[in-house]
Amino acid sequence: MDVDVKQMKSLALAYMGDAVYELYVREHLLHQGQVKPQQLHQKAIQYVSGKAQATVVLHWLETDKLTQEEERVVARGRNAKSGSTPKNIRVQTYRYSTAFEALIGYLYLANHIQRLEQLIQEAIQLTERRGTEHGTGTNHG
Repeated sequence: MDVDVKQMKSLALAYMGDAVYELYVREHLLHQGQVKPQQLHQKAIQYVSGKAQATVVLHWLETDKLTQEEERVVARGRNAKSGSTPKNIRVQTYRYSTAFEALIGYLYLANHIQRLEQLIQEAIQLTERRGTEHGTGTNHG
């Protein structure tokens, strides 16, 4: 790609990150043996919801998991003005989920695949742990 990823708009990075993360989540669910389309969709929502993504990126920030460069991408994503916010999510949660997606999109487009996969694996594991802790269990079905 000829475009400098560092110069790309955060919402463009988030657009890409949304698709990339969804792809990894779907692959994860298939490897778990999930096959029924309706079940797959319901399970996937637990990972790709704005609330789940915001929870993950906040955890990364609180535990100093990200590099300075990654934190800059997250800050840009969080501050991006989208013009609209889904009705079913708080503005702050939406901003952090956009930041999460921007980071995933950035890592993918910058071809930092090893780091991308490391963070996605952690995001999936964190989401599963949180789901189990809060009784919404992602391990049965």
